[in-house]
Amino acid sequence: MKKELHYYDIFPKVFIINEEAHITIKPLGSHASFAEKVTVNVHSMIHGNPVKYPERNNITTYELTPDADGSLRFSHVFTEESEYCIRILQENKPAVSLSIYALEEDMRGRHPYRGDLHMHTNRSDGQQEPAIVAANYRKAGYDFTVISDHHRYYPSLEATDAYKNVPIEMNIVIGEEVHLPGNDIHIVNFGGKYSVNGLLETSVQSKESSRRAVIDNPPAVLTEEQYRAEVNALAEALNIPDGIEKFTYAACVWIFNHIRNGEGLGIYAHPYWILPEGYQVPETLSEYITATHPFDAFEVLGGERYYQHNGFQAIRYYEDKAKGINYPIVGSTDSHSSLIEHNPGALIASTFVFARENERAALISAIKDCYTVALDTISAEYRMVGDLRLVKYARFLMDDFTPLHDDLCYEEGRLMKAYVTGEDGAAEALNFIHGRMKKLYEKYFAV
Repeated sequence: MKKELHYYDIFPKVFIINEEAHITIKPLGSHASFAEKVTVNVHSMIHGNPVKYPERNNITTYELTPDADGSLRFSHVFTEESEYCIRILQENKPAVSLSIYALEEDMRGRHPYRGDLHMHTNRSDGQQEPAIVAANYRKAGYDFTVISDHHRYYPSLEATDAYKNVPIEMNIVIGEEVHLPGNDIHIVNFGGKYSVNGLLETSVQSKESSRRAVIDNPPAVLTEEQYRAEVNALAEALNIPDGIEKFTYAACVWIFNHIRNGEGLGIYAHPYWILPEGYQVPETLSEYITATHPFDAFEVLGGERYYQHNGFQAIRYYEDKAKGINYPIVGSTDSHSSLIEHNPGALIASTFVFARENERAALISAIKDCYTVALDTISAEYRMVGDLRLVKYARFLMDDFTPLHDDLCYEEGRLMKAYVTGEDGAAEALNFIHGRMKKLYEKYFAV
């Protein structure tokens, strides 16, 4: 957390442009108290250094006196989308610079929710049980996650069941990683209301559990022969060019169609994952998939720490955009261990979703509408992928909001783990702290 956030609380932090904003700056301790007279300058960051480019900057100056509680309060109308510098000047004290952000109208009602759309538990090839994985990622600051085990849908239901009797503000989304015969491409079903793996009677999902849906009437289970016949018929109808594996591509389309039919989000995962013999997906096939984008979102970040994996996927995304090919993007860990301290890949990547609610359908809608930024946290110096407009906003959030947000997440995540492991008092403590995250968003977002 940067030093300024230890000394001062400024709220709200985010506003809609062309509306009067009422701002409070509160000193956090007597060592940060304000002088009797304080000058506050407000200017946009996008017009350069106001000292070097004074003709570009419209600096607004307020002469303020602290209120009885020691806080500074003023009102201001922000006229353009930007980060704004709030510079506090007072005699015999160093100048203080704080940041706030103004957004355009389309961001009204959209709050930033950070999460993961692809991870595993010990119900497939991960290391911890589903409920513990969710708790550990809440401790790390995640607002939502999906349990997307290979071949299996039921572990995600197990995770949601684990916390059904206590209030938590983390959203644990149902899902799975889909693997069907004749198709080696990895596809994540985020939030689908029935299992696509479970559509085949020969699947691991069908053999291990009868729980394959959260709706009463999912599609009927197929034999492998029936599935292959449907995919072959689809391949004939799709006019797939020569040089592209027709069954593989058609199987992907079949899977994505079923995910959408279940009101889920179909994610095309890690094409540049390197196996000993080469890329996980042949490059021309991957190019065709992104060009036609039958998926709902592209996993642009996540899964491995070597450069080719995320680096090539990010370049593919930007090159496609340059060609006029647009599709939503997400970042995920694809983690197989949630022990943050012991797994260097546990926090590889995540996604900021700017959604109207931290709820399955709202997250899916926002992702499909391209209100996302993929966040690379392989190293301490994070990187982002996405549209510049949203990346600038997400960068502000990472520095000026996320540290405060993550403090609350850590405590809830610790109590979630205590609850599922049977610790006395954990349920009562979860009830006691419930609602704090809602209040945090109400405090800092006037949108």
